[in-house]
Amino acid sequence: MAGALISPRNAGLAVAGLLLLRAAMAAFLPLSADEAYYWLWSRHLAAGYYDHPPAIAFLIRAGTLLFGDSELGVRFCGVLLSIVTGWFIWQAGLAILRDGTKAVLAVLLFNLTLMTGVEMLAVTPDTPSIAATAAFLFCLAKVQQTRDGRWWLWAGMAAGLGLLSKYSGLFAGAGAALWLLASPRARSWLATFWPWAGGALALLIFLPNLWWQSQHQWMTFAFQFGRVSGGHLTARFLGEFIGAQLGMATPFLLVLAVMGAWAARRRDDDRFLLVALIAPALVYFLIHALHDRVQGNWPAFLYPMLAILAADVFAPGPGWRGWCARLAMPVAAAILLLAYLQAATGLIPLKRDPLARLLGVGMRETAQTVGDLMRENGAQAIVTSDYETTAWLRFYQPALPVVAVDQPNRYLEAPIVRLKSGPLLYFADQAHMFDAAFIGSFARLKPLPDISRGHDAGRYWVYLVDRPETAIQGKTP
Repeated sequence: MAGALISPRNAGLAVAGLLLLRAAMAAFLPLSADEAYYWLWSRHLAAGYYDHPPAIAFLIRAGTLLFGDSELGVRFCGVLLSIVTGWFIWQAGLAILRDGTKAVLAVLLFNLTLMTGVEMLAVTPDTPSIAATAAFLFCLAKVQQTRDGRWWLWAGMAAGLGLLSKYSGLFAGAGAALWLLASPRARSWLATFWPWAGGALALLIFLPNLWWQSQHQWMTFAFQFGRVSGGHLTARFLGEFIGAQLGMATPFLLVLAVMGAWAARRRDDDRFLLVALIAPALVYFLIHALHDRVQGNWPAFLYPMLAILAADVFAPGPGWRGWCARLAMPVAAAILLLAYLQAATGLIPLKRDPLARLLGVGMRETAQTVGDLMRENGAQAIVTSDYETTAWLRFYQPALPVVAVDQPNRYLEAPIVRLKSGPLLYFADQAHMFDAAFIGSFARLKPLPDISRGHDAGRYWVYLVDRPETAIQGKTP
């Protein structure tokens, strides 16, 4: 039994400790560029945005109303959602596995993954997406357990909120359809009113974003669904995808989840619901990875199901399963704590530190340096060339004029400005393409020393430019 390795009480205490640690890190770590970008969204609430549906903007707005424009304010609702997500996983585990120890263990395993440790800390569209998927899973588990059709309405509400969080919520609907078609017990629901009513409710909740898309040339759909390249088949990205998930789930937990999925493959098993909700997204990611890169965070919404599958087979004993069960939690805890330590301190010198980039290391200090340079050189504004740099400069230097001269669709609600004179401070991330044409449009160009964020988190070009040939147009988000 799972209880032979850890008791429900100790598992609960461990979860509470992880949540407290996550809350402390949320208040301490600087924002990532993406978090600052979503914070800019929250200043102009709308039914949709260039990259994603609107849920993340409303969550951040709610948190900043309570705690102001601070790291904790931006992340507060994300921390709350991690608690809510854990409750849904616990209840779904009880309904599917019918074992209280395994249900609590599933919550602990979920919180021990690096995916959860990052995606439920650095608030992104994945944060509400994971929570909505866990809620959807819980509702379908109650449908299965109680045979009460009213749970389909709650499932529809969760699905609709999932679609307002991230378009990957479509995979949840596909998984539910697979479950309805492939499971003999579930198939009988198709002859009733309830699943159709739940689907209609999901669509109704999603309609505001669909309307917004129709008013903006369906730009988000074009952006999100145009990611697969038409290149030749390659195994390069497939190996990258598998390796990323071994890291994000932690190796032994992922192996346990695969074992749990194999054990749950029977169609008449309650556990088939977990497999059905995973299968459509997994097939898509595997096909995508044969053509193009799959970002490591894309499968984040699958982790509630993976955690329950891993908990189901989590038991000491001989062979691979026993050893994975013994090693899974200490290895996962060590990886997660090391990741937090590295994000906070940069203790390990890395050639490229992905956590430093992801969790905003050095952004406060760099923003202060840029502000000092602007004042020292008498620049009237800071000009940026990418949305990430624009976003975190606006967050950490809210009083300074920051003008984005590229990617205008990312700031649909922002006013257009024209800069007819100078000097201007041009500040650009070296990870992005150098805009030689833009620089060449100025009569005077003075390079300033490059700026490093530290922890090898990134370097920036800095130029003092003056007297443009034509007025420079941009947006002030």
